[in-house]
Amino acid sequence: MFSDIGALELVTLVVLAVLIFGPEKLPKVIQDVSRFIRKVREFSDSAKADIRSELGPEFKDFEFEDLNPKNFIRKQLAENEDLKELNELRSTFDLKKEMNEVADAVHGREPASSSSVPTSVNGSPDLLKKQDKPAADERPPYDSDAT
Repeated sequence: MFSDIGALELVTLVVLAVLIFGPEKLPKVIQDVSRFIRKVREFSDSAKADIRSELGPEFKDFEFEDLNPKNFIRKQLAENEDLKELNELRSTFDLKKEMNEVADAVHGREPASSSSVPTSVNGSPDLLKKQDKPAADERPPYDSDAT
């Protein structure tokens, strides 16, 4: 409970306690505080036991520390048998390559990789391909819904 308190801090707390409560009342205060901490722990343990009993037998291995999102995800991934598949999937996805392809498409450059992009997907035009400029006498397409 007090694992992060150093020796100097502990001495400071003892000196402050002696100054505030006095040497006559200090043993009584220490007993009262320890009794209070013990009752809080008992109350907490009984509340946890009540919650576990109410949840039923399927939650017998439930730990309240698992409610911390980091611990919950770590436990679920550790128990997951498909962890190898997840690692394989993670290794096949190259974020830098994907970002470069998107940047090339936005700037109208040809992608650095030689991967072929289909000209149409399900009958729709390829939006990544740079469109040719119309000739000087050709009018651009008119979209009545856009105006």
